[in-house]
Amino acid sequence: MSTSVQEQERTGSVTREERKVLAGTLVGTSIEWYDFFIYAQAAGLVLAPLFLAPVAESNPGLAQVLSFATIGISFLFRPLGAVVAGYLGDKLGRKKMLVFTLIMMGISTALIGFLPTYAAIGIAAPILLILLRILQGFSAGGEWGGAALMAVEHAPDRKRGFFGAFPQIGVPVGMILATSTLFILTSSMSPEAFMEWGWRIPFLLSIVLIVVGYVIRRAVEESPIFEDLLRRRKESSAPLGQLFRHNTKNVVLTAIIFIGNNAAGYLLIAFFATYAVSVLEMDRPTVLLATALASFGWLIFTLWGGAISDRLGRVRTFQIGYGFLALWAVPMWFLIDTGNIVWYFVALFVMTFGLGLSYGPQASLYAEMFPANVRYSGVSIGYALGAILGGAFAPMIAEALMGATGQSWTIGVYIAIAAVVSLIGVSLVKEPKGVDLHA
Repeated sequence: MSTSVQEQERTGSVTREERKVLAGTLVGTSIEWYDFFIYAQAAGLVLAPLFLAPVAESNPGLAQVLSFATIGISFLFRPLGAVVAGYLGDKLGRKKMLVFTLIMMGISTALIGFLPTYAAIGIAAPILLILLRILQGFSAGGEWGGAALMAVEHAPDRKRGFFGAFPQIGVPVGMILATSTLFILTSSMSPEAFMEWGWRIPFLLSIVLIVVGYVIRRAVEESPIFEDLLRRRKESSAPLGQLFRHNTKNVVLTAIIFIGNNAAGYLLIAFFATYAVSVLEMDRPTVLLATALASFGWLIFTLWGGAISDRLGRVRTFQIGYGFLALWAVPMWFLIDTGNIVWYFVALFVMTFGLGLSYGPQASLYAEMFPANVRYSGVSIGYALGAILGGAFAPMIAEALMGATGQSWTIGVYIAIAAVVSLIGVSLVKEPKGVDLHA
């Protein structure tokens, strides 16, 4: 270790390049998740009558279930994006894939803002919408792994959890941006204007955000561990072959570990606001504002979760987060069902404590579970599979549970079960904190 690096470790200072990396991973993931969340929230609020008009007229409940299902369809293509981005990321570098996935996500999101509705082009409207969702899913499948590894592989050994939390907080930041944008629009125009043309604005704003993200990400240097790997690498078989020959167990474990967090997170993103407005008949702009404010808890606890994992360990931090999430999953519904906006906010904000501690250490945990030559592929594929099993159809399942039972607390039972499954999964991992990432 060089003298300058030793001095940095001793003083705890962050170099200029490290600040650029943290900014690049945070801004990029925030923009990508803004794109993803805008769709998720639009699916709950407006897309059913606009793109599934015949079903919405005859059976509004079914139309809402189908609208939520379009969220899940994109998750099915995340593994493909993870495989392609992981393979190329392990071969060509993390930086190239970060830029590529950012641009792809931005283009597909902006095009949704231009789509004609069912009233204009009939069945072609939902078909085109689904195709663009597939592109979003493909992009998201490769995004997270690259951002996570850029942050963790640039980090001082004692700060991997903290550095790795920066791409993680891109999720609540994207949530805040998406929800705040919808709040501003729905409170500044009539419901009719929003349904007619206002819903397109958040999608079109993605064009501006992508330009900003592209400039920032282009300025980030390649991961030093990947550069070292290139210097040491000899011609060998494809990383994917190596990954599944030697690391299948860890791919499965990473998928299981993500199920609970992703299921609960996507209910926060796509279901709670819809439930509050449609079932409890609460004021839409007020609900969106409360959801955005509650998401600040997700941001704070995610960053804190990454930081404390550098002291407590990744596994222990995850266990605390999932244990809390399992215990809170049912009681929070009794607060939400009061129909009181303050209790709605409290229910969601408290839930973000468990979400943050089971998400903040994820990037560092996953990076430490795989060797350098297959790391991008391993973390990306595990993350994508966990997203399918967790969040892909969580809003649709929640809607179906409500339709079948009429009891919202049954959704809490679903969240609790998912959290316990992930708690068991992370408990099977041998604490990896401090392993040599160059190996």
